[in-house]
Amino acid sequence: MSKQEQEQSDKQKYEFKRVIEELKDYKGSGTQLVSIYIPEDRQVSDVVQHVTQEHSEASNIKSKQTRTAVQDALTSIKDRLRYYDTYPPERGMVIFSGAFDTGGGQTDMVTRVLESPPDPVESFRYHCDSEFLTEPLENMLADKGLYGLIVLDRREANVGWLKGKRVEAVKSTTSLVPGKQRKGGQSAQRFARLRLEAIDNFYQEVAGMANELFVDKRHEMDGILVGGPSPTKDEFLDGDYLHHELGDIVLGKFDVSYTDESGLKDLVDAAGDVLADHEVMKDKREMEEFFEELHDGGKATYGFEQTRKNLNMGAVDRLLISEDLRKDVVIYDCGDRQEFEVVDRRHSTPEHTCEDGSAAEVEEREDVIDHLMELADQRGSETKFISTDFEKGEQLLTAFGGIAGILRYSTGV
Repeated sequence: MSKQEQEQSDKQKYEFKRVIEELKDYKGSGTQLVSIYIPEDRQVSDVVQHVTQEHSEASNIKSKQTRTAVQDALTSIKDRLRYYDTYPPERGMVIFSGAFDTGGGQTDMVTRVLESPPDPVESFRYHCDSEFLTEPLENMLADKGLYGLIVLDRREANVGWLKGKRVEAVKSTTSLVPGKQRKGGQSAQRFARLRLEAIDNFYQEVAGMANELFVDKRHEMDGILVGGPSPTKDEFLDGDYLHHELGDIVLGKFDVSYTDESGLKDLVDAAGDVLADHEVMKDKREMEEFFEELHDGGKATYGFEQTRKNLNMGAVDRLLISEDLRKDVVIYDCGDRQEFEVVDRRHSTPEHTCEDGSAAEVEEREDVIDHLMELADQRGSETKFISTDFEKGEQLLTAFGGIAGILRYSTGV
Protein backbone atom coordinates (compact mmCIF):
# COMPACT_ATOMS: atom_id res chain seq x y z
CA MET A 1 0.00 0.00 0.00
CA SER A 2 1.41 3.42 -0.96
CA LYS A 3 1.70 6.23 1.60
CA GLN A 4 -1.22 8.02 -0.05
CA GLU A 5 -3.40 4.89 0.06
CA GLN A 6 -2.44 4.24 3.70
CA GLU A 7 -3.29 7.83 4.60
CA GLN A 8 -6.64 7.57 2.84
CA SER A 9 -7.33 4.27 4.64
CA ASP A 10 -6.45 5.81 8.03
CA LYS A 11 -8.69 8.81 7.33
CA GLN A 12 -11.58 6.56 6.30
CA LYS A 13 -11.15 4.46 9.46
CA TYR A 14 -11.24 7.61 11.57
CA GLU A 15 -14.39 8.85 9.82
CA PHE A 16 -16.07 5.46 10.27
CA LYS A 17 -15.04 5.38 13.93
CA ARG A 18 -16.50 8.85 14.44
CA VAL A 19 -19.84 7.86 12.91
CA ILE A 20 -19.94 4.62 14.94
CA GLU A 21 -19.38 6.55 18.18
CA GLU A 22 -22.24 8.86 17.22
CA LEU A 23 -24.55 5.94 16.35
CA LYS A 24 -23.78 4.13 19.63
CA ASP A 25 -25.12 7.15 21.53
CA TYR A 26 -28.55 6.87 19.92
CA LYS A 27 -31.25 4.95 21.79
CA GLY A 28 -34.75 4.21 20.58
CA SER A 29 -37.75 3.92 22.90
CA GLY A 30 -38.72 0.71 21.08
CA THR A 31 -37.23 -1.61 18.47
CA GLN A 32 -37.17 1.20 15.95
CA LEU A 33 -33.51 1.66 14.98
CA VAL A 34 -32.85 -0.16 11.71
CA SER A 35 -29.41 -1.41 10.58
CA ILE A 36 -28.86 -3.02 7.16
CA TYR A 37 -25.57 -4.62 6.06
CA ILE A 38 -25.39 -5.11 2.28
CA PRO A 39 -22.58 -7.14 0.62
CA GLU A 40 -21.21 -5.98 -2.72
CA ASP A 41 -22.76 -8.89 -4.64
CA ARG A 42 -26.31 -8.25 -3.39
CA GLN A 43 -28.43 -6.50 -6.02
CA VAL A 44 -29.87 -3.20 -4.83
CA SER A 45 -33.26 -4.17 -6.26
CA ASP A 46 -33.30 -7.23 -3.94
CA VAL A 47 -32.57 -4.99 -0.96
CA VAL A 48 -35.35 -2.57 -1.97
CA GLN A 49 -37.73 -5.52 -2.21
CA HIS A 50 -36.69 -6.73 1.25
CA VAL A 51 -37.16 -3.24 2.74
CA THR A 52 -40.59 -2.95 1.08
CA GLN A 53 -41.59 -6.29 2.61
CA GLU A 54 -40.38 -5.19 6.06
CA HIS A 55 -42.34 -1.93 5.66
CA SER A 56 -45.48 -3.94 4.97
CA GLU A 57 -44.92 -6.28 7.91
CA ALA A 58 -44.23 -3.33 10.23
CA SER A 59 -47.92 -2.43 9.97
CA ASN A 60 -48.52 -5.31 12.42
CA ILE A 61 -46.50 -3.64 15.19
CA LYS A 62 -48.94 -2.89 18.03
CA SER A 63 -47.32 0.30 19.32
CA LYS A 64 -48.30 3.16 17.03
CA GLN A 65 -45.16 5.12 17.95
CA THR A 66 -42.83 2.18 17.16
CA ARG A 67 -44.79 1.28 14.01
CA THR A 68 -44.53 4.82 12.64
CA ALA A 69 -40.85 5.10 13.57
CA VAL A 70 -39.90 1.81 11.86
CA GLN A 71 -41.85 2.64 8.71
CA ASP A 72 -40.31 6.12 8.56
CA ALA A 73 -36.84 4.58 8.90
CA LEU A 74 -37.52 2.07 6.12
CA THR A 75 -38.87 4.82 3.84
CA SER A 76 -35.69 6.82 4.46
CA ILE A 77 -33.57 3.75 3.62
CA LYS A 78 -35.48 3.19 0.36
CA ASP A 79 -34.89 6.84 -0.55
CA ARG A 80 -31.14 6.40 -0.05
CA LEU A 81 -31.04 3.19 -2.09
CA ARG A 82 -32.35 5.07 -5.13
CA TYR A 83 -28.92 6.67 -5.52
CA TYR A 84 -27.30 3.31 -6.30
CA ASP A 85 -27.26 1.31 -9.53
CA THR A 86 -27.45 -2.47 -9.82
CA TYR A 87 -24.94 -3.26 -7.05
CA PRO A 88 -23.59 -1.46 -3.97
CA PRO A 89 -20.06 0.05 -3.96
CA GLU A 90 -16.95 -2.14 -3.63
CA ARG A 91 -16.89 -4.05 -0.30
CA GLY A 92 -20.57 -3.27 0.18
CA MET A 93 -22.33 -0.72 2.37
CA VAL A 94 -24.16 -0.29 5.66
CA ILE A 95 -27.25 1.87 6.27
CA PHE A 96 -28.52 3.00 9.67
CA SER A 97 -31.84 4.79 10.12
CA GLY A 98 -34.30 5.43 12.92
CA ALA A 99 -35.91 7.77 15.44
CA PHE A 100 -33.85 8.25 18.59
CA ASP A 101 -34.84 9.73 21.95
CA THR A 102 -33.81 13.35 22.54
CA GLY A 103 -35.36 13.63 26.02
CA GLY A 104 -38.69 14.90 27.30
CA GLY A 105 -40.59 12.38 25.21
CA GLN A 106 -39.20 13.91 21.98
CA THR A 107 -37.47 12.06 19.14
CA ASP A 108 -35.36 13.00 16.14
CA MET A 109 -34.58 11.11 12.94
CA VAL A 110 -31.11 10.03 11.81
CA THR A 111 -29.98 8.22 8.64
CA ARG A 112 -26.34 7.35 7.94
CA VAL A 113 -24.84 5.51 4.96
CA LEU A 114 -21.33 4.05 5.18
CA GLU A 115 -19.90 2.91 1.86
CA SER A 116 -16.93 0.60 1.19
CA PRO A 117 -16.02 -0.34 4.79
CA PRO A 118 -12.42 -1.45 5.59
CA ASP A 119 -13.36 -5.13 5.13
CA PRO A 120 -16.04 -6.52 2.81
CA VAL A 121 -19.54 -6.95 4.26
CA GLU A 122 -19.79 -10.75 4.38
CA SER A 123 -23.54 -11.29 4.33
CA PHE A 124 -26.85 -9.45 4.09
CA ARG A 125 -28.20 -8.55 7.49
CA TYR A 126 -31.38 -6.73 8.54
CA HIS A 127 -31.54 -5.74 12.21
CA CYS A 128 -34.22 -3.81 14.10
CA ASP A 129 -33.64 -2.96 17.77
CA SER A 130 -33.50 -0.15 20.34
CA GLU A 131 -29.83 0.31 19.41
CA PHE A 132 -28.04 0.33 16.07
CA LEU A 133 -26.03 -2.79 15.22
CA THR A 134 -22.46 -1.45 15.02
CA GLU A 135 -20.43 -4.44 16.25
CA PRO A 136 -19.63 -5.89 12.78
CA LEU A 137 -18.25 -2.50 11.72
CA GLU A 138 -16.29 -2.13 14.97
CA ASN A 139 -14.69 -5.52 14.33
CA MET A 140 -13.60 -4.31 10.89
CA LEU A 141 -11.96 -1.25 12.44
CA ALA A 142 -10.08 -3.23 15.08
CA ASP A 143 -6.31 -3.08 14.65
CA LYS A 144 -5.01 -5.97 12.63
CA GLY A 145 -2.28 -8.29 13.85
CA LEU A 146 -2.42 -10.96 16.55
CA TYR A 147 0.71 -12.16 18.35
CA GLY A 148 1.07 -14.52 21.30
CA LEU A 149 3.39 -13.31 24.09
CA ILE A 150 5.25 -15.45 26.66
CA VAL A 151 7.66 -14.11 29.28
CA LEU A 152 9.24 -16.40 31.86
CA ASP A 153 12.11 -16.95 34.24
CA ARG A 154 12.39 -19.68 36.88
CA ARG A 155 10.23 -17.73 39.36
CA GLU A 156 7.19 -16.69 37.34
CA ALA A 157 5.65 -16.49 33.88
CA ASN A 158 3.05 -14.39 32.08
CA VAL A 159 1.21 -15.20 28.87
CA GLY A 160 -0.85 -12.78 26.84
CA TRP A 161 -1.64 -11.16 23.50
CA LEU A 162 -0.49 -8.32 21.32
CA LYS A 163 -3.76 -7.43 19.55
CA GLY A 164 -3.17 -4.69 17.04
CA LYS A 165 -1.53 -2.06 19.24
CA ARG A 166 -2.81 -3.35 22.58
CA VAL A 167 -0.86 -5.61 24.95
CA GLU A 168 -3.23 -7.80 26.97
CA ALA A 169 -2.03 -9.95 29.89
CA VAL A 170 -4.19 -13.08 30.26
CA LYS A 171 -2.55 -15.81 32.37
CA SER A 172 0.22 -15.91 34.97
CA THR A 173 1.84 -18.43 37.30
CA THR A 174 4.64 -18.64 39.83
CA SER A 175 7.04 -21.54 40.18
CA LEU A 176 7.99 -23.92 42.99
CA VAL A 177 11.55 -24.23 41.72
CA PRO A 178 13.89 -24.12 44.75
CA GLY A 179 16.87 -21.80 44.86
CA LYS A 180 20.35 -23.08 44.11
CA GLN A 181 21.23 -23.51 47.81
CA ARG A 182 20.12 -26.93 49.10
CA LYS A 183 18.83 -27.56 52.60
CA GLY A 184 20.91 -29.51 55.08
CA GLY A 185 20.57 -33.27 54.93
CA GLN A 186 19.99 -33.42 51.18
CA SER A 187 22.64 -34.88 48.92
CA ALA A 188 23.81 -32.58 46.14
CA GLN A 189 22.75 -35.19 43.57
CA ARG A 190 19.23 -35.59 44.98
CA PHE A 191 18.80 -31.82 45.30
CA ALA A 192 19.89 -31.28 41.68
CA ARG A 193 17.45 -33.96 40.48
CA LEU A 194 14.53 -32.44 42.43
CA ARG A 195 15.39 -29.01 41.13
CA LEU A 196 15.45 -30.22 37.52
CA GLU A 197 12.09 -31.93 38.06
CA ALA A 198 10.63 -28.71 39.46
CA ILE A 199 11.96 -26.72 36.47
CA ASP A 200 10.52 -29.30 34.06
CA ASN A 201 7.14 -29.18 35.82
CA PHE A 202 7.15 -25.38 35.68
CA TYR A 203 7.97 -25.31 31.95
CA GLN A 204 5.14 -27.79 31.37
CA GLU A 205 2.75 -25.56 33.31
CA VAL A 206 3.77 -22.47 31.28
CA ALA A 207 3.40 -24.42 28.03
CA GLY A 208 -0.02 -25.62 29.20
CA MET A 209 -1.15 -22.00 29.71
CA ALA A 210 0.19 -21.01 26.30
CA ASN A 211 -1.33 -24.04 24.56
CA GLU A 212 -4.71 -23.39 26.15
CA LEU A 213 -4.66 -19.76 25.04
CA PHE A 214 -3.03 -20.02 21.61
CA VAL A 215 -3.81 -23.39 20.00
CA ASP A 216 -7.40 -22.56 19.01
CA LYS A 217 -6.22 -19.23 17.55
CA ARG A 218 -3.09 -20.55 15.84
CA HIS A 219 -4.45 -20.07 12.31
CA GLU A 220 -5.37 -16.44 13.05
CA MET A 221 -2.05 -15.57 14.72
CA ASP A 222 0.86 -13.76 13.07
CA GLY A 223 3.35 -15.44 15.40
CA ILE A 224 4.57 -15.96 18.96
CA LEU A 225 7.25 -13.99 20.83
CA VAL A 226 9.10 -15.46 23.83
CA GLY A 227 11.04 -13.37 26.34
CA GLY A 228 13.04 -13.81 29.52
CA PRO A 229 16.61 -14.15 30.75
CA SER A 230 19.04 -16.70 29.40
CA PRO A 231 19.09 -19.66 29.74
CA THR A 232 15.42 -19.92 30.82
CA LYS A 233 13.79 -18.94 27.53
CA ASP A 234 16.30 -21.08 25.60
CA GLU A 235 15.61 -24.15 27.76
CA PHE A 236 11.88 -23.62 27.40
CA LEU A 237 11.97 -23.43 23.59
CA ASP A 238 14.67 -26.06 23.09
CA GLY A 239 12.73 -28.49 25.30
CA ASP A 240 9.78 -28.55 22.86
CA TYR A 241 7.29 -27.90 25.64
CA LEU A 242 4.95 -25.92 23.37
CA HIS A 243 2.40 -27.63 21.12
CA HIS A 244 4.28 -28.46 17.90
CA GLU A 245 2.06 -26.18 15.77
CA LEU A 246 2.82 -23.29 18.12
CA GLY A 247 6.53 -24.04 18.04
CA ASP A 248 6.39 -23.60 14.26
CA ILE A 249 5.20 -19.98 14.56
CA VAL A 250 7.64 -18.73 17.23
CA LEU A 251 9.18 -15.65 15.59
CA GLY A 252 12.03 -15.21 18.04
CA LYS A 253 13.29 -15.16 21.63
CA PHE A 254 14.31 -11.94 23.33
CA ASP A 255 16.16 -10.88 26.47
CA VAL A 256 13.66 -9.36 28.90
CA SER A 257 14.47 -8.45 32.53
CA TYR A 258 10.94 -8.55 33.94
CA THR A 259 8.50 -11.43 33.71
CA ASP A 260 5.43 -9.82 35.29
CA GLU A 261 2.78 -8.03 33.21
CA SER A 262 5.18 -5.16 32.45
CA GLY A 263 7.50 -7.79 30.96
CA LEU A 264 4.96 -8.40 28.19
CA LYS A 265 5.31 -4.76 27.13
CA ASP A 266 9.09 -5.01 27.42
CA LEU A 267 8.93 -8.06 25.14
CA VAL A 268 7.05 -6.08 22.48
CA ASP A 269 9.70 -3.35 22.70
CA ALA A 270 12.54 -5.87 22.52
CA ALA A 271 10.98 -7.47 19.44
CA GLY A 272 10.94 -4.14 17.62
CA ASP A 273 12.80 -5.39 14.56
CA VAL A 274 10.49 -8.38 14.18
CA LEU A 275 7.45 -6.17 14.60
CA ALA A 276 8.88 -3.41 12.41
CA ASP A 277 5.81 -3.45 10.19
CA HIS A 278 3.42 -3.75 13.10
CA GLU A 279 1.37 -0.60 13.76
CA VAL A 280 2.38 -0.07 17.38
CA MET A 281 6.05 0.11 16.43
CA LYS A 282 5.35 2.62 13.67
CA ASP A 283 3.48 4.81 16.15
CA LYS A 284 6.28 4.51 18.71
CA ARG A 285 8.91 5.53 16.17
CA GLU A 286 6.92 8.61 15.17
CA MET A 287 6.49 9.71 18.80
CA GLU A 288 10.14 9.01 19.67
CA GLU A 289 11.24 11.21 16.75
CA PHE A 290 8.78 13.92 17.85
CA PHE A 291 10.18 13.95 21.41
CA GLU A 292 13.78 13.97 20.12
CA GLU A 293 13.02 17.00 17.94
CA LEU A 294 11.08 18.67 20.75
CA HIS A 295 13.97 18.37 23.20
CA ASP A 296 17.01 18.72 20.97
CA GLY A 297 16.29 19.32 17.30
CA GLY A 298 13.78 22.17 17.21
CA LYS A 299 11.81 20.58 14.35
CA ALA A 300 8.65 19.88 16.36
CA THR A 301 5.34 21.61 16.88
CA TYR A 302 2.27 20.86 18.99
CA GLY A 303 -1.12 22.26 19.86
CA PHE A 304 -3.75 23.45 17.40
CA GLU A 305 -2.63 27.05 16.85
CA GLN A 306 1.09 26.42 16.39
CA THR A 307 0.57 23.29 14.27
CA ARG A 308 -1.95 25.09 12.06
CA LYS A 309 0.48 27.97 11.49
CA ASN A 310 3.27 25.55 10.57
CA LEU A 311 0.93 23.69 8.20
CA ASN A 312 0.04 26.96 6.47
CA MET A 313 3.75 27.70 6.05
CA GLY A 314 4.25 24.29 4.42
CA ALA A 315 6.75 23.43 7.14
CA VAL A 316 5.11 20.23 8.46
CA ASP A 317 6.56 16.95 7.21
CA ARG A 318 4.21 14.71 9.27
CA LEU A 319 1.07 15.75 11.09
CA LEU A 320 0.57 13.57 14.21
CA ILE A 321 -3.02 13.22 15.43
CA SER A 322 -4.26 11.16 18.37
CA GLU A 323 -6.73 8.45 17.38
CA ASP A 324 -8.82 9.45 20.41
CA LEU A 325 -9.04 13.18 19.60
CA ARG A 326 -12.71 14.22 19.50
CA LYS A 327 -12.79 18.01 19.09
CA ASP A 328 -14.28 20.61 16.78
CA VAL A 329 -12.73 23.86 15.65
CA VAL A 330 -14.91 26.98 15.50
CA ILE A 331 -13.79 29.51 12.89
CA TYR A 332 -14.74 33.10 13.70
CA ASP A 333 -14.90 36.05 11.28
CA CYS A 334 -12.98 38.93 12.82
CA GLY A 335 -13.12 41.36 9.88
CA ASP A 336 -9.80 41.15 8.09
CA ARG A 337 -8.77 37.91 9.83
CA GLN A 338 -10.01 34.58 11.12
CA GLU A 339 -9.70 33.44 14.71
CA PHE A 340 -10.14 29.92 16.04
CA GLU A 341 -11.28 28.05 19.14
CA VAL A 342 -11.03 24.30 19.70
CA VAL A 343 -14.01 22.93 21.66
CA ASP A 344 -15.25 19.54 22.83
CA ARG A 345 -17.48 18.00 20.21
CA ARG A 346 -20.42 17.75 22.63
CA HIS A 347 -20.23 21.37 23.77
CA SER A 348 -22.17 24.23 22.24
CA THR A 349 -20.39 26.89 20.18
CA PRO A 350 -18.94 29.53 22.53
CA GLU A 351 -19.19 33.27 22.01
CA HIS A 352 -15.88 34.80 20.98
CA THR A 353 -14.38 38.23 21.30
CA CYS A 354 -11.88 39.17 18.59
CA GLU A 355 -8.41 40.34 19.53
CA ASP A 356 -9.42 43.93 18.69
CA GLY A 357 -12.30 43.67 21.18
CA SER A 358 -15.13 43.37 18.65
CA ALA A 359 -17.74 40.62 18.76
CA ALA A 360 -16.98 37.72 16.41
CA GLU A 361 -19.33 36.12 13.91
CA VAL A 362 -19.24 32.32 13.62
CA GLU A 363 -18.06 31.48 10.12
CA GLU A 364 -17.93 27.69 10.40
CA ARG A 365 -17.64 24.78 12.85
CA GLU A 366 -16.03 21.54 11.73
CA ASP A 367 -14.15 18.52 13.01
CA VAL A 368 -10.66 19.65 13.97
CA ILE A 369 -9.08 16.59 12.32
CA ASP A 370 -10.84 17.28 9.02
CA HIS A 371 -9.70 20.90 9.25
CA LEU A 372 -6.04 20.02 9.82
CA MET A 373 -5.97 17.12 7.34
CA GLU A 374 -7.26 19.39 4.58
CA LEU A 375 -4.42 21.82 5.25
CA ALA A 376 -1.96 18.90 5.32
CA ASP A 377 -3.24 17.66 1.95
CA GLN A 378 -2.86 21.11 0.42
CA ARG A 379 0.73 21.44 1.64
CA GLY A 380 1.89 17.90 0.91
CA SER A 381 2.20 16.91 4.57
CA GLU A 382 1.62 13.29 5.65
CA THR A 383 -0.95 12.58 8.36
CA LYS A 384 -0.29 9.87 10.97
CA PHE A 385 -2.91 8.68 13.46
CA ILE A 386 -1.28 7.75 16.77
CA SER A 387 -2.68 5.16 19.18
CA THR A 388 -3.07 5.95 22.91
CA ASP A 389 -2.19 2.35 23.83
CA PHE A 390 1.38 3.22 24.82
CA GLU A 391 2.80 5.90 27.11
CA LYS A 392 4.01 8.45 24.57
CA GLY A 393 0.83 8.03 22.52
CA GLU A 394 -1.21 8.77 25.64
CA GLN A 395 0.97 11.84 26.25
CA LEU A 396 0.18 13.15 22.77
CA LEU A 397 -3.49 13.29 23.76
CA THR A 398 -3.22 14.44 27.37
CA ALA A 399 -0.18 16.74 27.32
CA PHE A 400 -0.20 18.08 23.75
CA GLY A 401 -3.92 18.30 22.99
CA GLY A 402 -3.83 15.38 20.55
CA ILE A 403 -2.16 17.48 17.83
CA ALA A 404 1.54 17.67 16.96
CA GLY A 405 3.88 17.70 14.00
CA ILE A 406 7.41 16.86 12.89
CA LEU A 407 8.73 19.77 10.81
CA ARG A 408 10.78 19.89 7.63
CA TYR A 409 12.76 22.78 9.09
CA SER A 410 12.70 24.83 12.27
CA THR A 411 10.32 27.79 12.05
CA GLY A 412 10.44 29.23 15.55
CA VAL A 413 6.64 29.03 15.69
